[in-house]
Amino acid sequence: MTAKLDYQWHLRTIMASRGMFSTTGLRPLLAERGIDLSPSQVYRLVVEKPERLSLKTLVALMDILDCRMEELIEPVAAASPARRRAAGDGGEEGVGSFRPRRARIVKDSDG
Repeated sequence: MTAKLDYQWHLRTIMASRGMFSTTGLRPLLAERGIDLSPSQVYRLVVEKPERLSLKTLVALMDILDCRMEELIEPVAAASPARRRAAGDGGEEGVGSFRPRRARIVKDSDG
């Protein structure tokens, strides 16, 4: 079975370690490198884990923060989704409690 991978995004932590505590300071530095993002895009880039990121933006961030890609993006194993429990396994009452009782066969004394 192939392992599912995810990643952790450390941009905010690296910015803080470099003394950058505001997303507004990052925008002009990106613009100097030809990356034109709106204030809300820069905010989301810092605060949230990006699902898509252009390589030019990634390289600009590495240049601005003087860091390597491994410091920004850390591969991790994805958390496995919680397994659903089958009905009647001691959890919530499901169909299992509504099953009919098994019929008993009684031999007739005549036959």
